[in-house]
Amino acid sequence: MPSFIFANLDYNIKYMGAEKNSGGMRQAMQDMEKYQTSADTIAAISTPFGTGGIGIVRISGPEAFEIAARVFLSKKPFDQLCSHTVTHGRIVDPADGRMLDEVLLVKMEGPKTFTAEDVVEIDCHGGITLLKNVLQLVLRQGARAAEPGEFTKRAFINGRMDLAQAEAVIDLINAKTDEGTRAAASQLEGRLSQSIRSARKKLIGLIAQMEAVVDYPEHDIEELTGDRIYAGVQEVKGELENIAEGFERGRLIREGISAAIVGKPNAGKSSLLNVLSGSSRAIVTDVPGTTRDIIEEYINVRGIPIRFLDTAGIRSTLDPVESIGVERARKAALEAELVIVVLDAQTGIVPEDLEILKDMRDKKKIALINKIDKSFDDKIIEMKQQLSKEENMPVVIASMLDGTGMEDLLQAIEGLFLKGVIDANNEVLITNARHKQLLENAAQCLEQAANAHLQGFALDLVTIDIKESAEYLGQITGESTSEDVVNEIFSRFCIGK
Repeated sequence: MPSFIFANLDYNIKYMGAEKNSGGMRQAMQDMEKYQTSADTIAAISTPFGTGGIGIVRISGPEAFEIAARVFLSKKPFDQLCSHTVTHGRIVDPADGRMLDEVLLVKMEGPKTFTAEDVVEIDCHGGITLLKNVLQLVLRQGARAAEPGEFTKRAFINGRMDLAQAEAVIDLINAKTDEGTRAAASQLEGRLSQSIRSARKKLIGLIAQMEAVVDYPEHDIEELTGDRIYAGVQEVKGELENIAEGFERGRLIREGISAAIVGKPNAGKSSLLNVLSGSSRAIVTDVPGTTRDIIEEYINVRGIPIRFLDTAGIRSTLDPVESIGVERARKAALEAELVIVVLDAQTGIVPEDLEILKDMRDKKKIALINKIDKSFDDKIIEMKQQLSKEENMPVVIASMLDGTGMEDLLQAIEGLFLKGVIDANNEVLITNARHKQLLENAAQCLEQAANAHLQGFALDLVTIDIKESAEYLGQITGESTSEDVVNEIFSRFCIGK
């Protein structure tokens, strides 16, 4: 059971009304019981499927040591192995004495483990069939196949980490850039949780003050307390809004953006993708219409993962296959968060270019004038003047032949999406839409509480909104979260983590 549920039991009972209602007390206890650790032992392969040097089978639960002792043979009996040490031995099927693999085994006694339970990790050779056979042997000895994210879920249930930290685990696994890794590691370390708990603690303190005034009206301090409560509510509201403002920056780090490269045929779209990726990712020829389908490539830009989409040249065509490519290009551009319109400096801006710009008028976009090495300065100046009519559209002068303009392009992307430098080391960045919604809900409740005070409502009515705000904050860290939400969060994890 999470230790923080015990820590906040006084709050759940005293400040949420359970002390005045035996049914409320009973419900609070039922909500806590649902987090009880199950008595079964789970096991799973915790490394990606595929052939590799090492594959790990992880076991966690009350019978982890007994199960491992039945299948692992070494020079020392299993019960004499020291905790948190690595031991060489063999995995043997007790049914027939057949050896499955020569392994290294790590025995870890709870609670100083990832799940806070007894844990065994078997480091096998990384063959797919071998790992499956070792896992099946462990399951036959009494373990149960772990569900997605169940190891991390147990870490949460056993108080090893709170819910926000648990969600950071999957962000850490899925991070596509160094900045994304640092942001997830910061959340796993507990920086977001500390900020949320600090704000929630302040709200609980305000609730306690208001409860005292309501319970002891003879002291006649309601007006003075109301002003203090109002100041405290405004302070916490400002803190929550500051944290929520970091969501867009955090989302960019976590999810990145999609950028569609569009333009008429033979403008240099595929060449741009190749230059950005540093490889011959797309086929490049002088024949218009070479690209028929969408080619994707993730590229790290200033710590932000950007999914560049090289699309077919947009033009009118009677070729049925090319027509499909053109339609896919239009659809990809309309769905992308950024459109890079590649223009040919040799031909200047032609009607096809104007049509593309018209279709993308409501999108964030960058015009890239390519092939400046094959054009004249006056033509390039003329093109820039024509494009200046488009508001807030950066124009980049480039040549795919030598990579000219690539730094300008990256700066233009940065200017459109990043407000200042993202520093995952020094900011509390939220990367989770669930957290953002709960923060906004909590701030809105505090806004309602402040307005209620200004309108002269009694303190016990103001308290309702502050309690609700504290409830929303508790849902971020898991201090007041429903079982359905917890199950849904961990269902997104991979099996074995």
